Amino acid sequence: MKDLVKNSVLKFKQEIYDAQDYIWANAETGYREVKTSKYMADIFEKLGYKLNYADNIPGFYTVIDTGREGPEILILAELDSVINFSHPDCNKETGAIHCCGHSAQCAAMVGIAGALTNPEILEKLSGRIRLCLVPAEELIEIEYRNELIKKGIIKYLGGKAEFLSRGYFDGVDLAFMVHTSSNKHFCANTGGVGCLAKNVTYKGVSAHAGGSPWNGVNALYSATQGLSAINAIRETFKEQDIIRVHPIITKGGGAVNAIPDEVVIESYVRGSSFDAIKDANRKVNRALVGSALSLGANVDIKDTPGYAPYINDELLLGAYEQAIKEQGYEFVNLGVISSGSTDMGDLRCIMPAIHPYAPGAVGISHGENYYIENKDLACVGSAIVQIQLLCNLLKDGASLAKEIIKNSTVQFKSKEDYLAYLDTFNSSGDRIEYLEDKAIVKL
Repeated sequence: MKDLVKNSVLKFKQEIYDAQDYIWANAETGYREVKTSKYMADIFEKLGYKLNYADNIPGFYTVIDTGREGPEILILAELDSVINFSHPDCNKETGAIHCCGHSAQCAAMVGIAGALTNPEILEKLSGRIRLCLVPAEELIEIEYRNELIKKGIIKYLGGKAEFLSRGYFDGVDLAFMVHTSSNKHFCANTGGVGCLAKNVTYKGVSAHAGGSPWNGVNALYSATQGLSAINAIRETFKEQDIIRVHPIITKGGGAVNAIPDEVVIESYVRGSSFDAIKDANRKVNRALVGSALSLGANVDIKDTPGYAPYINDELLLGAYEQAIKEQGYEFVNLGVISSGSTDMGDLRCIMPAIHPYAPGAVGISHGENYYIENKDLACVGSAIVQIQLLCNLLKDGASLAKEIIKNSTVQFKSKEDYLAYLDTFNSSGDRIEYLEDKAIVKL
């Protein structure tokens, strides 16, 4: 079957290359991927697929039914980019650039969709295949996404949790997505950390910075004290919890001659388990609130669930390794839990799933020197390996997929249970109530 798989993908080699070039040159950030989504949808429709479009946000999916009983497998690619104004190829107005590798994911999906139009492949498989182009994996522009939540357009910051909540993954039994990396070989981590997104607004009182600063309450000083306080508690984080806290100031004041009355910070709290994230976040909030209290300011901390921690399904990862070797590539198991986060973790909470890597990029991920150097590996090779994995899972009556599903362990019994738990991480509002002779603090 390996030659059938390879040749079915190679038939669309030029379309794969073209997709990589177009999407790289037209990068868009999360929940804004209008051009990217349309470009991919046009390709799918030209191939004859009937698409289910996401309502009021970018993205879509299609379901291929083999007509034979079996589980449903979800294959994903991500539409969005990051922001890096230092990258030579970035959009000069928005800073958007695919130095995250998502352009190559989409290009690989072109090869996957094309290959699956070959009836010789489908006639050997059982079950269903769901191909999905999903928005908003990069957890950026948190303030913008919170506005979308406020307007009722979305409920979750990340695209996969959003799609999950909308029912776009209902009926799926198993999922995989291959990310692009600058590693020399196809590879995988053991898993990755989860994260909580924070939007922090320090509130002070404006006054003339030179003439009467005593009449003001400096929100910027409160914020910088908060950042220092976070740094002071870093040694209380346990190494095994892989805690990462990395705030940025997105608004630092309006005019140099006015005491800043509002300063905005965005941050994550990352960790290897939900409990670790909760514990670290409470410490971070205590540091942020304490700094506001010390200067008589207030602070509104909006905590929003980001992505779940995850461990790649071991049996499914073994199947991925086998598919790689069948196609003549090398595989390396990195054997570590990554300190990066992905919303594939949300799917892993309720089904067997993996988030491994394909080679072909160079440079530092999200950095100004990141490029797709080898399209044959990052795009074409990735598509070949994913189709090989899919065929191995669904051939012979989908026996391998059924075995993996039967033996996989998940944290939550259903999407409803998981999303209900995820919602417990939501909190917002001013954290200090000033009374005449005391203050009431809420962490």
